[in-house]
Amino acid sequence: MKNFGAFCVFVGIVREEGNIQGLSFDIYEALLKTWFEKWRHKAKDLGVVLKMAHSVGDVLIGQSSFLCVLMGKNRKNALELYENFIEDFKRNAPIWKYDLINNERIYAKERSHLLKGSGLLA
Repeated sequence: MKNFGAFCVFVGIVREEGNIQGLSFDIYEALLKTWFEKWRHKAKDLGVVLKMAHSVGDVLIGQSSFLCVLMGKNRKNALELYENFIEDFKRNAPIWKYDLINNERIYAKERSHLLKGSGLLA
């Protein structure tokens, strides 16, 4: 990694909330790859390299479930993309979230919404 003046990292941690033990995730990989490629090209056009990873399965309180890194020649474009990418990820990435309660996965329907352009809930 050469000549980057900005290196922005975000790590999403499962926090204690209500009576959950953690969260569990399912990912629709084909849709996620398509969604991410659009963001990767948008970043590249601004001179920013974008990387991300998300957990599949159970993630307990205090553990990380999401990581994204944006690297750019200067901070302006990297920081602008940083917030926009994270917010769009939260809203539109095809990842299904379940609460872990008493060692059972309970679909978090109240935190779900329709994915734009599909009949799927995320």
